[in-house]
Amino acid sequence: MPKKARVISCSPEERLKLESVANSRTEEARMVQRAKIVLGCLNQRPVNEIARRLDIRQNTVIVWRDRFAQEGLKGLHDRARAGRPPTYDESFRKKLLVLLEEKPPKGQAVWDGASLAQRLQASVDAVWRVLRKEGICLQRHRSWCVSTDPEFAAKAAEIVGLYLNPAENAIVISVDEKPSIQALERAGGYVKTSSGKIVRGFKSAYKRHGTLNLFAALEVATGVIRGRTTGRKRRVEFLAFMDEVVADLPTDREIHVILDNYCIHKRNDQWLARHPNVFFHFTPTSASWLNMVEIWFGIFTRKALRGASFQEIEQLRQAIEDYIEVYSINPTPFVWRKREVKGAQLRDTIVNLCN
Repeated sequence: MPKKARVISCSPEERLKLESVANSRTEEARMVQRAKIVLGCLNQRPVNEIARRLDIRQNTVIVWRDRFAQEGLKGLHDRARAGRPPTYDESFRKKLLVLLEEKPPKGQAVWDGASLAQRLQASVDAVWRVLRKEGICLQRHRSWCVSTDPEFAAKAAEIVGLYLNPAENAIVISVDEKPSIQALERAGGYVKTSSGKIVRGFKSAYKRHGTLNLFAALEVATGVIRGRTTGRKRRVEFLAFMDEVVADLPTDREIHVILDNYCIHKRNDQWLARHPNVFFHFTPTSASWLNMVEIWFGIFTRKALRGASFQEIEQLRQAIEDYIEVYSINPTPFVWRKREVKGAQLRDTIVNLCN
């Protein structure tokens, strides 16, 4: 008389997890197989049928069925096994992190994987395993700009306050200029690399056809952009642009303009006297990132300038005007999410960051 197959059960949550693993394309193959074994047993399929479908031995089905019955989902993972101790242990990790703080080898500006491995007398793979686990990128870098303005806190609070909580019925405008935009002409196309990837390709040689300056004003609440291209970047061009901006706005509302400390933005008392509803607010020194229109300049550069080719200065002017026109069809205001950078973060060593 044949033995009766063991009946197992599980909770709805466990079944959902098993089904997720069994249908996954990213889980380890052995975990997918074990999940399918258990699901087959939960559906009360015969052991020989499950083994035939998965092309495995019947004893394998029985082992994982029993392990699940005794330990649940945890039983599907491999148990710890005895073996040779790891070659690169915690002490190796600590030595590597400390070494990164030391001066790199003669002739090198920074450490790389090969030089670290040579100094530690270890394999390059072991070094990179530790670096990847710790999230350390040897070649990537970030720059920072810390303002030394003694009134930084008060000025920054004023600017951010205008973004987040402006006065009732007031209009907040962020204004700046992008100077010396070059009209570069160079051949371009697409290139298939040795790895089979298709990328943009550009000829290294190019022709210059002059430069333009772009004055831009971002209406913070709506995201609307007003722009003007000029050949020169003087106080007279700045004030002419401000005349255009103010002319498009209601005269019965306060207009708060956020500017950086560039010389042409200051000493405009006569112009401000003719526009009593306009108020200038200057960002702290070395804090241009507080000017929200800089965000738009970054988007504009990526979408309209990077990779473009212009045979004359008027083509560049038309490209700038076209982008502003298209962007203004459906503008979206930016949400202020800048993170404060503290001095302590800049002084931290790698060892402190990883412990």
